[in-house]
Amino acid sequence: MSERAVLKGIRVLDLSSVGPASRCSSILADYGATVIKIGPTAARGAVQIQPPFYAYSAGRGLKRARIDLKADQGKEAFLRLAAGADVIIESFRPGVVGRLGIGYEDIKKVNGAIVYCSTSGYGQNGPYSKWAGHDINYLALGGFLDCSSPRGDGGPPIPGATVADSAAGGMQAATAILAALVGRNADGEGTYLDVSVAEGVLSLMYLHIDKYLATGSRPAPGYDVLTGRYAYYDLYPARDGKWLAVGAIEPAFFANLCKALGCEKWIPRQNDDDCQQEIRDDFKAAFGQRDRDDWVARLAPADTCVTAVYSVDELVEDEHFVARGAFGEAEDAEHGRFGQVAPVFAGAAKPQGPHLVREGAATDTDELLAQAGLAEADIKRMRDAGVIA
Repeated sequence: MSERAVLKGIRVLDLSSVGPASRCSSILADYGATVIKIGPTAARGAVQIQPPFYAYSAGRGLKRARIDLKADQGKEAFLRLAAGADVIIESFRPGVVGRLGIGYEDIKKVNGAIVYCSTSGYGQNGPYSKWAGHDINYLALGGFLDCSSPRGDGGPPIPGATVADSAAGGMQAATAILAALVGRNADGEGTYLDVSVAEGVLSLMYLHIDKYLATGSRPAPGYDVLTGRYAYYDLYPARDGKWLAVGAIEPAFFANLCKALGCEKWIPRQNDDDCQQEIRDDFKAAFGQRDRDDWVARLAPADTCVTAVYSVDELVEDEHFVARGAFGEAEDAEHGRFGQVAPVFAGAAKPQGPHLVREGAATDTDELLAQAGLAEADIKRMRDAGVIA
């Protein structure tokens, strides 16, 4: 089935440089939106964090403008861009955009249909709204770390990916923006979105939280199926030291697994708490008889819910991901050609050929301001004054 740019014609101004907001704008760009990254001029200092050339899809599908938002002319230039935008995304500390004169109430005066999305760690109000934070903090506060298997010293583990930034923040923001755009189609009205990454973690944890609120049972590692209580939902080493993930929850899958491992005696005792360690010991002994990939070849097609635990260098060579076009290429003038994750969300259009990475100082500021109706002479004056770059 062919894929199309479903957000073609949607114009997004993104005031972030990294984090959940940038993840969100990358998602929107992959769906065909025109995303314009707004950064400060050199006169006001560099972008707070300049990501590596390959990060955030290496700027795939993004335009760039540099504007001094603290200068009156810069603010007016931004408002001109905002007047023709559909979406604005920002990730400043709560209250900053209001002080700059580019908050939601300011933008509404020039564009009543704007969808304005503020992303922050803890939301725009509440006791923690002014706190600084990063992914680990939001996962900690939202109970994610406490429900994860502890490390050797008994403490919560550091996750292997920025789950809060991506799923609880960036995806939440993208979902909220898309819902707001659909709603705007019905009534023509814009809206303000207050995206709290910490609350996004609550949405990831709702099965555990709702169970506690309903029953009083406190979630913890090993307290139920999905946190390691049973041997059929666990990780096991193979003969070559590589690991296998087992998720044989359903009785039929568990039976298939037990038969394949020579552990048939455990089929009727799948959920018997008294023998889970014995089942684990037998599974571990069986898995230790063959190498990981041998087990995967035997078990994965046999309805056992067994997969390899991949390292990143292995997963990029995986035949299934490759067959589905999960990886693409980009080309940078300094660093040459390199691979990257392609747009993998359902319905996102895959690029044709390598993405050409733009030089770091290149911008589209003049073109974008001209499109917004500013005269060439005014644009030149702002550039000469260092208001834009």
